[in-house]
Amino acid sequence: MNKIIHIILITLFSLTIFSCAKKEKEEEKTEAPVIAEVYPVTTPTSDPSPNYTFSSTKAGTIIYGGSCSSGTTSATSGNNTITFLTLSDGTYTDCTIIVTDSDGNASNTLTITSFIVKTTSYVAVGSGGTILTSSDGTTWNSMTSGTSKVLNDVTHGNSIFVTVGYGGTILTSSDGTTWTSRTSGTTKRLWGVTYANSTFMVVGNGGNILTSSDGTTWSSRTSGISNQLLGVTYGNSTFVTVGVSGTILTSPDNGTTWTPKTSGTIYQLFGVTYANSTFVTVGNSGTILTSSDGTTWDNRTSGTSNILYGVTYGNSTFVTVGDSGTILTSSDGTTWTSRTSGTTNLLWGVTYGNSTFVTVGESGTILTSSDGTTWTSRTSGTTNNVWGVTTTLPSAPDNLSASGANNTVTLTWNSVSGATSYTLYWDNVSGIDSSDTAITSITNDNYTHSRLDNGSTYYYKVAAVNSYGTGTLSSVASALLSANIQGSESNEGHTYALTSGTMNWAAAATAAASAGGYLATLNTKAENVWLYNKFGNFGGTARDLWIGSKDNVTEGTWYWYNGTTSGDGGVSDNISSGATWPDGTDKWASGEPNDSGTEDCGSIRSSLSVSTWNDKNCVSTSFYGIIEIE
Repeated sequence: MNKIIHIILITLFSLTIFSCAKKEKEEEKTEAPVIAEVYPVTTPTSDPSPNYTFSSTKAGTIIYGGSCSSGTTSATSGNNTITFLTLSDGTYTDCTIIVTDSDGNASNTLTITSFIVKTTSYVAVGSGGTILTSSDGTTWNSMTSGTSKVLNDVTHGNSIFVTVGYGGTILTSSDGTTWTSRTSGTTKRLWGVTYANSTFMVVGNGGNILTSSDGTTWSSRTSGISNQLLGVTYGNSTFVTVGVSGTILTSPDNGTTWTPKTSGTIYQLFGVTYANSTFVTVGNSGTILTSSDGTTWDNRTSGTSNILYGVTYGNSTFVTVGDSGTILTSSDGTTWTSRTSGTTNLLWGVTYGNSTFVTVGESGTILTSSDGTTWTSRTSGTTNNVWGVTTTLPSAPDNLSASGANNTVTLTWNSVSGATSYTLYWDNVSGIDSSDTAITSITNDNYTHSRLDNGSTYYYKVAAVNSYGTGTLSSVASALLSANIQGSESNEGHTYALTSGTMNWAAAATAAASAGGYLATLNTKAENVWLYNKFGNFGGTARDLWIGSKDNVTEGTWYWYNGTTSGDGGVSDNISSGATWPDGTDKWASGEPNDSGTEDCGSIRSSLSVSTWNDKNCVSTSFYGIIEIE
């Protein structure tokens, strides 16, 4: 009997186990995967095939919905990173993912966080309403403009493209693909357009000037002239427009008031740009003029008599283009070198972005270059004349300044319209480019770089960033760090520093040498004034300054102890009594040098509130040394 009972119990127990196992298996079978977003697509993105990461509790097959798809069709348990197939520019709000396991159980529907794709890097415009777009400058696509009018110029700002042309035509686009006609309020031909300081600025025939904050609503401004205005740019807190008969106008208030300036030429001026603290305008007969402030202009030797139409800056290089395939380059706007373009067609417009120069011209000509020296012809797909070209990337920030003292460098620069952040590139050797160490996601127009090594010079460039990517790098700034200096500043590619204490001239020269430099040589009046303004009252205290001049060899014959300066017609080396700057102002203070009590060393007496020079006894210990490092 007991045996029978045991058999019955064993049987019942086995049935219970089997039933539980079956139930667990059935429950497992009915469990659907659960999926969730891990890393959304960066928005906006310039990548047409962006990555997306989600998690899944089970392996299975991925099913895509909406406008997005991918070559990845299998999910694993855990995080999964997929790459979307190529997407067109636009906003994506309907993309979904479902994961189905091997038992056919479907997960929840994961709605991908909306994102924007912006891949257009360049837009070119021309005759017959031609509009071309490109992501790389190499492959170009034709867009429908909705007009047959000639389009002369194009710009990008505030996430909007604006192009202008014949008959007062103004078109706008958010993506370079779909264009909308706007009311300009004029029938005059519009030649030039730019965006800066939160303002679109358009110039044209009859002295017409139009402004807009959004590209949609336009206001007419009074230029005060009836001449054709052909080009416009912005820099140094000033809009500058140029035109026929050497016309140059400037505006400090976003185009409300304009002031004519003397250009020194009667030739037409077509193109104008601002970069590296310099305005450059170009025109007929190879005319090139430069200015630091938009007011005083200097004529430069271009080496050509061909008409120059367009000018831009990038990769530490100015590039101007013109008749017969003319291309010239310059590192400073002063000295220009002719380059081989490979074409005899007219070249009208030129821009720089995404590490590439692009120039456009006659019969659909498009050329590209990474350095401005070697150019490659590209297929535009049109035989129409192409007049203007722009990049979506932001321009280089102006007036980068670096000031250093005791392990810290403080940097400032001018903000760039449309920039969402800035990237700072740095190293302790010169020759900064985008391959150097980067400090990203700076949201202000300044940065404090700390925990650095005293005894080193640090070099910097900064670039603005917008939704399309990183723009052109600025000019370089540098700062010297030392426990023996109170601060350093950069100017025109040189670093200047103030000694931490007062000392005699010889000790100051020794301190300069130990820092890798010399007591300052003042080559220009601008340098002289800048140095006085920066260091004469450093820290709010008037400081008398040693400079690098002496007359200890022959009394009355002054010289720079670190050597003579060539190439400026003797301006730098003419520093004896009665010496003047090119504008006729004196280098020495009134009654100086007077050799009162064996005074053989040059100085700037900031305590007397003058930037001109004074000779002093070299053993005086009440002066700070000004160190200059090339």
